[in-house]
Amino acid sequence: MLNGISAAISAIRTLEKKLSVTANNTANVNTQGFKASNASSVEVFPQNLSTAAGAAQIGRGTTLGQISQNYSSGSFEPTSSATDMAVGGTGFFIVKDSEGAEYYTRDGQFNFDKDGRFVNTSGQVVQGWELDPNTGETQGSIKDVTLTSFTSPPAETSHGKTIINLNADAQNRTGGTNALASAWDGDNTAGNHIGDNQYEYNTSIKVYDGIGSTHEITFYFDKGDNASTWEYIVANKPAEDQRLGASGDNLGLLARGTLVFDSSGAISNMAMDTNDGAGNWVAQDVTTDLTNGYFTYRPDFQGAPDGSTQMSIQFDFGTFYNGSQWAHESLSSTQHAAQSNTIYASTNGYGAGDLQSIGTNRDGVITGSYSNGEVLDLFQVAIAKFNNPQALNKIGNNLYSRTTASGDAIPGMPGTNGLGSIIPGALEQSNVDLATEAVKLIMIQRSLQANLSVIRTEDELIGDIIDIIS
Repeated sequence: MLNGISAAISAIRTLEKKLSVTANNTANVNTQGFKASNASSVEVFPQNLSTAAGAAQIGRGTTLGQISQNYSSGSFEPTSSATDMAVGGTGFFIVKDSEGAEYYTRDGQFNFDKDGRFVNTSGQVVQGWELDPNTGETQGSIKDVTLTSFTSPPAETSHGKTIINLNADAQNRTGGTNALASAWDGDNTAGNHIGDNQYEYNTSIKVYDGIGSTHEITFYFDKGDNASTWEYIVANKPAEDQRLGASGDNLGLLARGTLVFDSSGAISNMAMDTNDGAGNWVAQDVTTDLTNGYFTYRPDFQGAPDGSTQMSIQFDFGTFYNGSQWAHESLSSTQHAAQSNTIYASTNGYGAGDLQSIGTNRDGVITGSYSNGEVLDLFQVAIAKFNNPQALNKIGNNLYSRTTASGDAIPGMPGTNGLGSIIPGALEQSNVDLATEAVKLIMIQRSLQANLSVIRTEDELIGDIIDIIS
């Protein structure tokens, strides 16, 4: 008879634990990244006994089987913070404490602290890969996501693109071979380096040197000796010319050349001679001297004694040499019977910039926007999965630690190898379903009532037997 009481007591003890699990789920219904638990029970090893029909077994009650985690994604709530993240799918963020211990979390409420470390609300540092800002490729192994610089270094200009139309009805203002280059007066003390009546058209681009300072490169054009040819020179301000040996009339004069147009007004041939600043001219050969199909000119605004600061800028007018002939890009310079004008001009390179804002994307890439207009890839957040996530150990503060049963973390980039993607600017909410938890509470309550009834019944029967005996 006491077996019935024991079985009912085991059920009450098990239900008490289930109630604790359900209560914890309900308490964390608003906890970011919380994963609901589910407690299951199993039958206790039964007692063997003999019956008139032969051997039989009678149950001894129940006990707690396991407490499993529901790792399905919760809902995602947008936030006003660009550094908040959520994992859409499988995976955990990886964080480390000051002693190097590694933990895992679904709570992506992150921010940069005063030391530039990307941390969670408990101060552990998020782990990821540093990215090459030029290529976006990862560098080295997983490390602390920490900003060590809040400026964008300058990048030297290496390509200048200018699309122009030159007036087919223009007149030759200088006359003679290389007359435009001969008209340049680099050491004119009044700053009048070329007269307005000595060229038909000019246009300028802005370039950056190795330390991010800006300079102006100007192209001057004059009609050649025939209707299809134009002469040009490339120059910068003589006062800024730091080429070794540059002097006299050649100060600022970088290159000279010709543009030849076909009957449709498209460039059919080009030539360029470069000037070393001392009046020595070198013709560029299309078979050996081009860079990506373009002529180059070489200003120097810094004047390093070894010449290491001399730049090389590609001369791009929308036409390039493809190895056998001059080919045109979708937008290229022309000679039409219309006013000479600049249609498009741009250069690469930029000056130094200060970090203004941080952003993230679905690949977990953290980007920095700088005052110079550049947006650079800085880090990529790592996430990890486990072969047996049910065996992870909860340690509080929305953190898990690995165990022998869970296996080692398998880190990877978001969206690869079965890992989920990052949802930027959002936080994952608890996946607790209140309706499900309410049903569990009702079932636990009814089960408790039923088992208490068993105990009361057993107690009454024992009392009746004692009364009979006595």
